Amino acid sequence: MRPPPRVVRRPLQVVVVAVAALLLVGTLPVTVPLAVLAALLPSVRSRALRVLAYAVVLLLLEVLGLVAATGLFLLGRARDETLHYVVLRALLDEAVRFARLLGGLQLVTDELGWSPLDDGVPGSENAMLVLSRHAGPGDSLLLVQTLLDRDHLRRPRIVLKDLLRLDPLVDLYLGRLPSAFLPSGGDTEQLVADVARGLGTQDALLIFPEGGNFTPGRRRRAIEHLRGRGLEDAARKAERLRYLLPPKPGGVAAALQAAPHADVVFVAHAGLDDLSSPADLWRHLPLRHPVRLKWQFVDADDVPRDRAEQVDWLFRTWADMDAWIEQNRPRR
Repeated sequence: MRPPPRVVRRPLQVVVVAVAALLLVGTLPVTVPLAVLAALLPSVRSRALRVLAYAVVLLLLEVLGLVAATGLFLLGRARDETLHYVVLRALLDEAVRFARLLGGLQLVTDELGWSPLDDGVPGSENAMLVLSRHAGPGDSLLLVQTLLDRDHLRRPRIVLKDLLRLDPLVDLYLGRLPSAFLPSGGDTEQLVADVARGLGTQDALLIFPEGGNFTPGRRRRAIEHLRGRGLEDAARKAERLRYLLPPKPGGVAAALQAAPHADVVFVAHAGLDDLSSPADLWRHLPLRHPVRLKWQFVDADDVPRDRAEQVDWLFRTWADMDAWIEQNRPRR
């Protein structure tokens, strides 16, 4: 399945957001009292009000982002990457700020590690390839917001699924910024290589090598797929992973070949694993456990260049991340 062409989806996106905003605002006199009443029930606590308030915040940010993007277009600045990064950073900062306020979000960096994005550490002035696990809602949002943070000021390039163009903000902003929208099928490695080529000293390419959020079903199908291709060794390594999908090395290899000067940063996180559905979010909001992150920095000179060595290196790192998640995931 692919999103409709731009000439069709752009007007539809504007209409959908406008209608949703009108409906949400128009029903607030009814939904707010209901949420307040629901919040009085011990089993529900304040979840209903929090969810409603955050939905309003996200929708308002969506509308503001569309207005800003339209303004940049009308001013002839649709190709000004710097301005688009500034607006995107402001939107994500507010989304994360309200996630802390309304959702109880707490971010804790592994005490044994450090963030290679911080100023003044080795590699902070080099181009970066950021390889992250993918689990739960919002991990991509948190990572992009971290990259854009005023302390880091990275210019993220993102590899993501083509279907995410259905989101108006994703379609408008990442469509105007260096990004790789991967269709289901086609030469995805070439798309990754194209966006990785020319990474500058303040750029960071974000890839989720698993290709999607972890679920037991996806894990099983990924292992079966590896066996079906005769990759028995990779299938056995994938079976040892309890919390991660096996990484897909093709896109990573393409990025490394196109940007051999880039340092590599692996990102593991724990705390979003069990929040993969609306029902999970309802049960666990507000969050009572912090989201823990671990950054692992690899200098460009230490990155394997042989394809087979890269695959082995990627699986070894994924196994280390899996073990770290086992030790740091919340015990719900």
